[in-house]
Amino acid sequence: MADFIKSIIVGFWATIAEMSPYLLFGFFVAGVLSVLVSQRLVEKHLGGRGIWPLLKASLFGIPLPLCSCGVIPVSMSLHKQGASKGSTVSFLLSTPQTGMDSIFVTLSLLGPLFAIFRPLAALVTGLVGGGLVDVFGQSARDETRDPRPDTRATSHEQQATRNKVARGLKYSFVTLPRDIGKALLVGLIIAAVISALVPEGYFADKLGPGILQMVVMMFLGIPVYVCATASVPVAAALILAGLTPGAALVFLMTGPATNAASFVTIWKVLGKATAITYLVTVAGCALLGGILLDYIAAGVDFEIAARPGWMLPSAVKYISAVVLLAVLTFAILGKRKQA
Repeated sequence: MADFIKSIIVGFWATIAEMSPYLLFGFFVAGVLSVLVSQRLVEKHLGGRGIWPLLKASLFGIPLPLCSCGVIPVSMSLHKQGASKGSTVSFLLSTPQTGMDSIFVTLSLLGPLFAIFRPLAALVTGLVGGGLVDVFGQSARDETRDPRPDTRATSHEQQATRNKVARGLKYSFVTLPRDIGKALLVGLIIAAVISALVPEGYFADKLGPGILQMVVMMFLGIPVYVCATASVPVAAALILAGLTPGAALVFLMTGPATNAASFVTIWKVLGKATAITYLVTVAGCALLGGILLDYIAAGVDFEIAARPGWMLPSAVKYISAVVLLAVLTFAILGKRKQA
């Protein structure tokens, strides 16, 4: 029992250390958006139904270097500023699957076919998920918008730059963590437990080719935390261990796009129906994308070069983990005192 608890603690710390730089960056981006992006602009481009808000949200999210945890505060900020549920889900689905950094890493480790196919799959996933939410998830009036009036276009234009910086930092590291910190921490604990119990690549050499590989990679990738860039060398190692390119793509889509933390947060903030739609979309599009990639890649020689030298230094991860835990603790305790 002692060894099991120790492994959970080690897994929790490893998960926090891996994701904390990206989540802190996500909080920071959300604060910048809260200051620079007006509610009217968000409502104009990402509000309402139709294909254009979904397309804009997906295209806006694809190049951003945000993982499935880092994208949570940014997407919740956009939603509070006027983005529709459909656009929010499109952004949530397309953004963590890829980013400019992960595209270049994918190109270097997995080749041009993967580097082109991966962002296209992210775009399609965002459009499908956002469209399903627009069709099935808008029966009730959305009450999660930020009730604060949008005064940025009037009085806030006259305020000094230092006030904008202060407001942005407060929104980044006080307001947003207070809103989603508890659900996020619970989800991270669940993700850490799963990560500790399921070793990376454990199933790669135990499965034959075909749909079974993809299904296993889907169930492995959905609950665990893997950022879009860090998942690339894992996928390369899985391919070297005998996984098909399509099965590796399923892991590259489900791992970065979903984890326990993001699912719990979406369930709480956007509702049960939206959370289930989000999960089903990721799973379905990942399986279809994997089947299509295996069909396209038939006869293609993949040159795998798994060199994880680009990853963040350990010191950066550990310092970020301490900062993140401090931010979440302060937010949760502060919210409890206000209650």
